[in-house]
This record gives sequence, C-alpha cells and structure tokens, in this order.
Amino acid sequence: MTTVIEQTVRPARRWRRALGGILDNPALAIGLGILAVIVFAAVFADWISPFDPLRANPLARYKGVFSGWNLLGTDELGRDILSRLIHGTRYALLVAIVPTVIALGIGGLLGMIAGYIGGFVDTVIMRFFDIMFAFPGILLALGISAALGPGLSSMIIAMVVVTVPAFGRIVRGAVLQVKEEVFIEASHALGFRARRIALRHILPNILGPAIVYGTLQTGRNVILSSSLSFLGLGPQPPAPEWGQMLSSGRTALATAAHVATIPGLAIVVLAVAFNLIGDGARDYLDPRFNKQRD
Repeated sequence: MTTVIEQTVRPARRWRRALGGILDNPALAIGLGILAVIVFAAVFADWISPFDPLRANPLARYKGVFSGWNLLGTDELGRDILSRLIHGTRYALLVAIVPTVIALGIGGLLGMIAGYIGGFVDTVIMRFFDIMFAFPGILLALGISAALGPGLSSMIIAMVVVTVPAFGRIVRGAVLQVKEEVFIEASHALGFRARRIALRHILPNILGPAIVYGTLQTGRNVILSSSLSFLGLGPQPPAPEWGQMLSSGRTALATAAHVATIPGLAIVVLAVAFNLIGDGARDYLDPRFNKQRD
C-alpha cells in the first residue's frame, strides 16, 4: 500500500514542481499563455469564428474596426478580418512548427554524427553546412520556393533546407562538449557500444540546447514564412494566411490601414510568444535556475 501511495504522490509533486517553475519564470509563463490562446483559436476556429473566412461581401468593403458584427473590420473583398485571423492561426502554427521539427530531426542527426564520429565525416558534414551558410537564408528560401512553385509544401521544404545547418551546428557543439565528460569516458572504458552511448548518454544531455534553439527558431520561422507568403510564395488566395493577408492589405494602407496592420500585429505576437518561450526555457533548463528555485 505504501508503494502505491508513493507512486501516486511523486508524479503529483513533479507536476506541481514543474508548474511552480513555469509560474516563477515570467517569460515562459507569458509565452505559454499567448501560445495557448493561439492554439485554442486554431483548434476551435470553426466554432468561435463569427463568419465564414472565405465569404466575400463587396458591399461591405473596408469596414473599420468595431463596425457592427465585424469587430476587426473587413478587407478589400468584404471578408471578416477576425474570422480570417482566427482561421489563419492554423497556417501560422503549421508553417512555424513543422519545419522546425523536421529540420531539428535532420540537422540534429547530422550534427550528432559529425560530433560523435569526428574525423573525415565531421569535416564533410561541416563543410556542407558552411556552403549552406554562405547563402543568406531569406534568399535561399526564396530561390527554393520559386523553383518548386508557390504553395504550402514548397514553403515548408524551403524553410527546412534553410534551417537544417543551424540545428546541425548547435547539436554538434553540444555533442563535442558532452563527449569530454567523465561519464562518457567511463562508458567507453566499460565497453559499451557506440550506439548505446550516443542514444542513452549523449542524446539526453543535448536535448536542452536543442529544444531551446528549436523554440527560438520557431519564432524566426513565423517571420520567414510570413515573408514568403507576403511575396506570393506561400499558400495562395483565398487562404486566410497572415502573410498573404498582410500583402493584400498593403494597397489600402492610406485609407484602411487596419487591413494590413492587424495581421501584421498577429505575426509579431506569435513570434514574440515563441521567443519568450525560448528565453524562458533556457532559464528553466539551466541547473543554476533550478537550484535557486529549490
């Protein structure tokens, strides 16, 4: 009976400890709060959206903010901006998170191989990353998107290619640092296989930096994806994508600035949320921060 009670209490304590750590970290708490609201909007967009985001009403073009039922006004085709903004959260989260996850998987694997094996393999992989770094990220993404054609899938592929080298370099540096630890040398001395050492001893110790950088990169992906959509290389109209909404509203900045300003602010808020989470996660995963909290 005692064992069962202890097994029940310990997870509860861990959850309370984790929640307390988040609440003690303002940046992490605020970032997670903003992201939770955006995720809620994306999941329940069909229920909380006041209008059909694709329904046009030419007689109601360029309504201002708080114009009757159109709380955020209407765009150049008379579509409700709030409804398009809510449905646009799905595109915003998709193009921010999916490329990060894929790039982390590919770049992390290459970086781990380069850092752990070293030698000729390390040289080849790092020189490949150096070639990729020679091209400005936005120009490389533009070239890839233009070559593949406008669309959501081509934009995601372009963003993955651009961000893989950065993840590879971060993971490689973390692996090189962990390799010098005493417990890794002890594992080699005990005759453990290289795969076991890499997966059970090195990988858990490099997840922290990878997660922090991945979160920060997700914020950058919000800006990058919006830039590609603004230039017409992302999801095509009438998709309610924030970058595309910003692009279509720029022609009416003098007469209806809210059409472009509102999706622009949404892009900034989402990017700031991921940056706050990244900064907060860096402090939360820092042992010194945990020690001070204890």
